[in-house]
Amino acid sequence: MSNGKFMSRSLRKTKIFGITTSESEKQDKKRWNRTFGKVCRKLVLSEKVATHKIHSVTEVWSGAKDGKRYNHNAKKRDMRK
Repeated sequence: MSNGKFMSRSLRKTKIFGITTSESEKQDKKRWNRTFGKVCRKLVLSEKVATHKIHSVTEVWSGAKDGKRYNHNAKKRDMRK
């Protein structure tokens, strides 16, 4: 076991960060999956072929985060979780 100097901090393994300050897209994902499920159920009930991609039903780019980006100049403090 280590001497405990760095045991209290979690570190990122890659220098990839979210573009916006939003911490989570959980609410957006719940909304997208509910919409996807409703559309698939309606298609199955009307005996049509249900889509298997959520991107064909919802607009995933309208979420709270705008994606992620690699930061070459990330410092040690930026790599902490």
